[in-house]
Amino acid sequence: MATITTSTRDQRLLIIDDDDIFCHVLSRALTRRGYQVSVAHDADQALMLAASEMPTMATLDLKLEQSSGLKLLPGILAASPKCRVVVLTGYSSIATAVEAIKLGAVNYLCKPADADDVLNAFERQEGDPDADLADNPPSVNRITWEHIQKVLQEHDGNISATARALGMHRRTLQRKLQKRPVRR
Repeated sequence: MATITTSTRDQRLLIIDDDDIFCHVLSRALTRRGYQVSVAHDADQALMLAASEMPTMATLDLKLEQSSGLKLLPGILAASPKCRVVVLTGYSSIATAVEAIKLGAVNYLCKPADADDVLNAFERQEGDPDADLADNPPSVNRITWEHIQKVLQEHDGNISATARALGMHRRTLQRKLQKRPVRR
């Protein structure tokens, strides 16, 4: 588990994501660790909560349903200047990672990410020149998992519609979704 230098009681964390299930799971995990957690599902709600609650930390989904996290990031930082933001995404790319950091994010994580991953991302203040470089590209299983997650998100979590879009039987998709994500 990550350790934050300030008492967790003093830490207000804002989760900005349009995925209800992800928000619920992450919010519950961080609340259990002692953080004061608020959740926003869209840009307007996020800006309102950032201004009224002045969070010390925020997670920001890159691809919100009606908005881009990159476009929202400067507004969050303007509303709550001391807030440290970690961008989370299922649609990672080098270009968006660079832009997020240039716009003021302290880190950039690929989904799926759990509470420990998020807290570790807030803790990392400096780059690591000794970071491990991947010897191999992601496995076929990992790419498959990420593609299923992307299509599932595009269909608002509707398993039947996702199965039709992927050309697979609904039960097969349900079995795949019950498994843990494949590590890279």
